Amino acid sequence: MAHKAPRKLRLWEALALSVGLMGPTLAMGLNGPGVAATVGKAVPLVFVLGLIGVGLVGYGFWRLTQHFNHAGSVYALAGATIGPRAGFFGGFALLGTYLFFLTCTQAATGVFAHAFLKALGVHNSGPWIVVAVVAALGVTILNSRDTRLTARTLLIIEGLGILAMLVLAAVVVGGSVIGSGGVTESGGAPTLDLSTFTSGGTTFGAVMTATVFAFLSWAGFEACASLGEETDNPRRNIPRALVGSVVLTGLLFVLMMFTETIGFGTDKAGVDAFAGAESPLSTLSDRYIGTWFALVVAFTAVASAFASSLSSSAAAARMLFALSRDGFGPKALSRVDTRTGSPRAALVAVVVITLIVDAVVWASGVGAFDAYYWFATLGVLCILVAYAVAGVGVIAFTFSGRSAIPRWEAVLPVAGIAYLLFVFYKQSSGQDAPYSYFPWIAGAWCLLGVVVILSAPALARRIGERLTSELTGTGSVADEQVEQLR
Repeated sequence: MAHKAPRKLRLWEALALSVGLMGPTLAMGLNGPGVAATVGKAVPLVFVLGLIGVGLVGYGFWRLTQHFNHAGSVYALAGATIGPRAGFFGGFALLGTYLFFLTCTQAATGVFAHAFLKALGVHNSGPWIVVAVVAALGVTILNSRDTRLTARTLLIIEGLGILAMLVLAAVVVGGSVIGSGGVTESGGAPTLDLSTFTSGGTTFGAVMTATVFAFLSWAGFEACASLGEETDNPRRNIPRALVGSVVLTGLLFVLMMFTETIGFGTDKAGVDAFAGAESPLSTLSDRYIGTWFALVVAFTAVASAFASSLSSSAAAARMLFALSRDGFGPKALSRVDTRTGSPRAALVAVVVITLIVDAVVWASGVGAFDAYYWFATLGVLCILVAYAVAGVGVIAFTFSGRSAIPRWEAVLPVAGIAYLLFVFYKQSSGQDAPYSYFPWIAGAWCLLGVVVILSAPALARRIGERLTSELTGTGSVADEQVEQLR
């Protein structure tokens, strides 16, 4: 039996995967206008409430990863607490999420690359599928190497994007304090308007509905859980990475939504301009700092889209690896590269599958922007299911007698599940085609997972045996597989 190799990834490297998948620069560049159109100037309040909502959902991951760590994330967390069938169902839903996210972020890289080239004066930059192919090749090369390289690449890319956003925030908010430093949509200086953290003339129902847009900004915060077998002291560092990814991005999101709101102006003209902005960060960068900085922000958006693809492919590959390791899928997908520890076969599989989907969508005449939103919506619908399964898992674990979790804490995952149901309802109801089809598509994917696990009782039994061995560290399976991932 192979000797159990030391774990390599540190806390900040695990955190980088979650931050990379969320893509803060993308989130802040895309999610604000929709909220402004719904609640007016109360956008920062919506993101504060969204942070509370995602905190309730994240509680379950925080608690469970203190006890269980596995490359399969929800697959193992639910499998260890509810049972192998529930684990497979949750893992299959999360696999769908990562595949849809990889598909949409490859398209998003095309969107922002073309926007950046256009800003440079290149108006004929070719079809977006070409950029998607280049992005796919890039993530395959990087993720085929040592996992630390992926983490450090993500840290650099997202770090530059976050730094650019903080510079913009300093200029706009600083200008509001001294009463100068740029102009809002109405022509005046930005105002330090703290009433943006109140509902004002907006109804509570509208504010809660808008939190759905905010919640989407945090989708993927749990990605670091898939590094549980590759991280040093995972029962300490993975929970910390989860909390850090939610809290740090939450503070950034609230700050940037406040910056964007007062930057455009909190009067009607400013709110309307914010709601109609295609790229609010670039618009404000050009207005308050200069065209050169707007180009910097536009470039960081391209890099952030690529970083999201990098994180999505890493998480999807590990999920497919974990499922295949326990008997679902070809055995070849459960192998890892002996030099780097990367699940290379699973990585190539997920990249090829998503690139084929992108190619079919492009050949059908669908634009990159629509492709991004279509598959992002599908990914979010699947992730809501996976999050709910994890929430049920922590409730079951709390009352199982196997943990020291105070039973009163069960109210937190219950509230989190209720919020997930609310988000799912808002994402599913009252939508026009093709978005009205997406709940059915996401539901069909999750139902496929149910059919597989119910029609293959031997698979469920094998999953249960393997999870017990892997999570408890008993027998050769756990040692060999952890050695493989090294």
